[in-house]
Amino acid sequence: MKPTQRLARTAGLYYLVVAVLGAFAHIVRGIVYVPGDATTTAARVVENVALVRYSVAADLVQATFLVFVVLALHRLLHHVDARVARAMVLFVVIAVAMITLNMVHQFGALLVATEPSYAAALGADGADSLVMLLMDLQHYGYLAAQIFFGLWLFPLGLLAWRSGMFPRAIAAVLIAASTGYLVDVLLQFLAPTAADLVNPALVSLFVLAEGSLLVFLLAKGVLNRQPAERFLVDA
Repeated sequence: MKPTQRLARTAGLYYLVVAVLGAFAHIVRGIVYVPGDATTTAARVVENVALVRYSVAADLVQATFLVFVVLALHRLLHHVDARVARAMVLFVVIAVAMITLNMVHQFGALLVATEPSYAAALGADGADSLVMLLMDLQHYGYLAAQIFFGLWLFPLGLLAWRSGMFPRAIAAVLIAASTGYLVDVLLQFLAPTAADLVNPALVSLFVLAEGSLLVFLLAKGVLNRQPAERFLVDA
């Protein structure tokens, strides 16, 4: 296997870890987090203690592997435009820092929901309200990090387009998804009702963009392009 193919497929394997663990953590949050209902949210956290713990660990691991993904893609594509490739890495590093720190909110909600001392000090309703607040903070913190989830796809799409190492259809949909992430964040904060209407379409765009890249990396690696081999070997 050529160096570029091996590196691209390695990035794809890392990306697969991100996708699987990230999806698991997202599903668990959907099970326990009921916006606007503190009592139900706290009860579901208590009922799913192990799942919530696993989801925190899954998010921390997937965030770490996202760094591995972008480092592999940087090595693969930095010869196209070094400044754009550095921007791609920077956006991912910022997103990962925000995600990992934000997980403290979710773990804090778990502690409040399961440690009797909090209910004793705050009362049952007060403890439930604190659990709700921490889960709300986790939710909106994740949305804030989504800004950089979106931003990193733009330089990635641009590098993919210019390099000729990926189908231009994938490059184009990555750039479109970058814009979609930013639109979604703005709507979630400024116009939640509108966000609920367009979110399904935007999520479909995100899945198409990142899913197509993931499948291509695993199945093909990169398109045959001999000049890229020289840049990779020289790096």
